[in-house]
Amino acid sequence: MTNDELKALVFRELKKIAPETDPDQIDPDLDMREQIDLDSMDILNLMIAIHAATGVEIPEADYPKLSTLATCISYLTSHGA
Repeated sequence: MTNDELKALVFRELKKIAPETDPDQIDPDLDMREQIDLDSMDILNLMIAIHAATGVEIPEADYPKLSTLATCISYLTSHGA
C-alpha cells in the first residue's frame, strides 16, 4: 500500500471510532490519542481494525509506536502493509 492509501485507511477507521474526526485537523506528528481524545478501548479497536484491513500483526507492546499518524504509516510500511 502507498502512504496515501495507508493514511486513508487510518482515517477511515478513525471515523468509525470517532465520527467527529476531521482528517484536515489532524497533525501527523502529534499524538492522535490527544488530538481526538481517544481512550484505551478506542486505541484497541483502531489497532484491531488496522490489522484486519492490512494483515499486519500489531502486538500490544507496539501500540505506542503507532501513536501519531506519521509513525503509524511508517510502522505499517515497514511491516509490509
